[in-house]
Amino acid sequence: MLEKLSFLENKYKELSLKIINPKIIENTEEWQRLVKEHAEIEPIVFKYREYTKAQKILKEDKEMLQETADDEMKELLKNEISELEETTLKLEEELKVLLIPKDPNDEKNVIVEIRAGAGGDEAGLFAGDLFRMYSMYAEKRGWKIEIMSSNEQEVGGFKEVIFMIKGKGAYSRLKYESGVHRVQRVPTTESGGRIHTSTATVAVLPEAEDIDIEINPNDLRIDVFRSSGKGGQHVNTTDSAVRITHIPTGIVVSCQDEKSQHKNKDKAMKILKTRLYDKVLSEQHDEIAEARRSQVGTGDRSERIRTYNFPQGRVTDHRINKTIHRLENFLDGDLDEIIDALITVDQAEKLKQVG
Repeated sequence: MLEKLSFLENKYKELSLKIINPKIIENTEEWQRLVKEHAEIEPIVFKYREYTKAQKILKEDKEMLQETADDEMKELLKNEISELEETTLKLEEELKVLLIPKDPNDEKNVIVEIRAGAGGDEAGLFAGDLFRMYSMYAEKRGWKIEIMSSNEQEVGGFKEVIFMIKGKGAYSRLKYESGVHRVQRVPTTESGGRIHTSTATVAVLPEAEDIDIEINPNDLRIDVFRSSGKGGQHVNTTDSAVRITHIPTGIVVSCQDEKSQHKNKDKAMKILKTRLYDKVLSEQHDEIAEARRSQVGTGDRSERIRTYNFPQGRVTDHRINKTIHRLENFLDGDLDEIIDALITVDQAEKLKQVG
């Protein structure tokens, strides 16, 4: 670890010299890349300098303790050594956390796809509850939401809803939400008061930028059709809905929420790019050795990750075996307690690899 830190300090010094002298850099893009790299390693270097300074004073204090005959001085030095040893241990742990490899997608916006699973209408209502929960969470964090595509049920809720959450660090906090969510409650239509179990699947994908994924227009089949709806004002009289098929992968995306064909096409392309980017990431993820995988669940979308139990008013996250008894607050977007716990466990697992 210390070798890596020493290397990063030298790299930081080198970058500092380069960015204050832009003339030696070929172009603006290269200069911006160096500035970004400099900013990324700066917190690690500053913490390392703090650590080496504490280590230097600790060494000097120990030498002085060996040499002095003054009892009062000895007592003072012993106290200072004890404090410094605590400080260096704390700084060591902080450095390990800073050295955890960053997920390059952490700062990105996300596209969230929620689909009703087993349980008929009740599953669709639960999908609607999850959409509301994430919307309220986004609002609390000052993030923006944009619905990309939705398929509503007659009784309320969604068969499927796809939406974008725009905000700094959205992926870093929501990436743990992918998987099967299960609800246990008495449906409003149930006269006998029996508890039903329904599910919905959630997929959280980092938004693909143009630099992340390139699509050959020849690989696309684009169809336009008339939007379907619940009838009345929902029925569109023009062919504004768009379906895009990516021929090499067979991925199909359709959007019909907007009145304009152009807007529906833009949204469908955004979803398609994100799904293709996610496919590339998944393939890379599968190639990475087991030791490098995140240990918080398998990341598999078919994995049951959480249960929402209404009769007992509890939410249980099965990956970290954590239960909280504030179901209502949780569904109102108060997710941080569980998300923070997931991040802590994930970091602890990654720390083992750094240490």
